[in-house]
Amino acid sequence: MQITIPEDWHAHLKQEFEKPYFQKLTSFVDGERAQYEVFPPEENVFSAFQHTPYANVNVFLLGQDPYHDNNQAHGLCFSVRPGIKPPPSLVNMFKELREDQGCSIPNNGYLVPWADQGILMLNAVLTVRAHQANSHKNHGWETFTDEVIRIVSAKEEPVIFVLWGGYAQKKQALIDTSRHTVISSAHPSPLSARNGFFGSHPYSKINQALRAAGKPEIDWQIPNLQA
Repeated sequence: MQITIPEDWHAHLKQEFEKPYFQKLTSFVDGERAQYEVFPPEENVFSAFQHTPYANVNVFLLGQDPYHDNNQAHGLCFSVRPGIKPPPSLVNMFKELREDQGCSIPNNGYLVPWADQGILMLNAVLTVRAHQANSHKNHGWETFTDEVIRIVSAKEEPVIFVLWGGYAQKKQALIDTSRHTVISSAHPSPLSARNGFFGSHPYSKINQALRAAGKPEIDWQIPNLQA
């Protein structure tokens, strides 16, 4: 497994990469790739870190597991590649965004513009076997991404952590809530969006918290892509 992350992240995480659990995880993922199709492609596994260097992290949006259908996952939680139909959770995110911020719903689900503005968009598990949801859970990724949460929580300046759904909300224990803002609600998936995601106004709450911290607000409008 190639580890391609910016230098400032590497400085914080190099000890993790040397730990036995991570060596075991690397062997597991390499073994899976040798036998099965695994998403995202190897060069995209650490995309969240590439788009949002440690120094730039102002918001941390935590997902759970990469999309497991063809050509969807590219290393940012909730985001899909250009030309791929947005999955149901992302459709609901865009509906809430329209209500909350008046943004038009884009013709794509490629959320890189958010990551490039300082939103670390990280799944708790960074790989998955094709068409088998959660197939790479409990192999070490969670240990790694829990450490990423702790490292971001150690930042001196305030960060906004966005925890949607029960799985993400359990990670609040890793966050210094005396210094950072936590915005939590139901998950945007069709199963739970009507039970507390719709109407939760997460995007305006994030910008409000960024304003209060003296940081630039997020421009939430995802541009349309040319066909």
